[in-house]
Amino acid sequence: MTTATEVINGSSAPAKLDYASDQEVRWCPGCGDYSILKQVETVLKEKGLPKEDIVFISGIGCSSRFPYYLDTFGMHSIHGRAPAIVSGLRAVRPDLSVWMITGDGDSLSIGGNHLIHLLRRNVDVNVLLFNNEIYGLTKGQYSPTSPEGAVTKSTPMGSVDHPFNPLALCKGADATFLARAMDRDPKQLRDVLLRADAHRGTSLVEIYQNCNVFNDGAFEVFTEKASKPFHTLFVEQGKPLVFANGTKGIKLDGMTPVIVDLADGTTSLNDLWVHDERDAFKASILVRLFEDPRHEGAMPRPFGVFYVADRPTVESRIIEQVELATTRKGAGDLDALLRGERTWTIG
Repeated sequence: MTTATEVINGSSAPAKLDYASDQEVRWCPGCGDYSILKQVETVLKEKGLPKEDIVFISGIGCSSRFPYYLDTFGMHSIHGRAPAIVSGLRAVRPDLSVWMITGDGDSLSIGGNHLIHLLRRNVDVNVLLFNNEIYGLTKGQYSPTSPEGAVTKSTPMGSVDHPFNPLALCKGADATFLARAMDRDPKQLRDVLLRADAHRGTSLVEIYQNCNVFNDGAFEVFTEKASKPFHTLFVEQGKPLVFANGTKGIKLDGMTPVIVDLADGTTSLNDLWVHDERDAFKASILVRLFEDPRHEGAMPRPFGVFYVADRPTVESRIIEQVELATTRKGAGDLDALLRGERTWTIG
């Protein structure tokens, strides 16, 4: 795959491509989607691929307007079916950089079945799951991630549904890359997107995105300066799990996470849980740190790259089969290939 390099005044220098399209961005003023779009553009510029080598596929929802706002190839597909479009595209064009944009309603409701199979197959695509815990485009109904008791236009007395924990669901579907970021922390978001893009396989990034019209402040405990240090846990490979400006940490009592006070001198950094993004068992615990932050003693919500695994992508295995089919005995005979080697004579 070529990079965007051109000769300027006789010397080679990276061309600073502008990936923004000429379309008017039509999200509500103050929407968290603007921040995500900006960081995706930043990542694209850093990678510097030609625009024709990049594809954005989306489903339905506010987030799914994304392909219009980037001067690349793309498709605004149908509700929940973006994984099917992505899978077909990757099967025939493994050379492209493919991104899938979706929301909590699009991917976890009508598209839930499609999402889990995308993950288990390990299609090489960057999935950005915008989670605002509400249906925004259809004007404020509760979504699969809305907390219990959420008062919305479709649940005026409060939701009685138990919500999905998106990353726990995706871990159960054997995703090979899991991460969480937020719209109001652009540097951390950019770092996570770069890691996701470098991964070969399905990279699933859940992004907390504020819907300031229908669910304003849903994540403010994790984003506001006063509360953020005490309710967020930023994980880094090989480093102990600390938060609250370094005064608290998390250790494992067996396989149970426990909050400890580092300021009283009874516990040191050496006693804490050290993050290992290759540890599948600990990743399963990490994604389950999902308590309501309003409850006393609740665990902080983790952000960062939680889990990375190496597994062949489905398209690489498809290509292997195609190559094998073209070299085996009877190559080119579709009837023979479908008939197989085991036959029966009847009568």
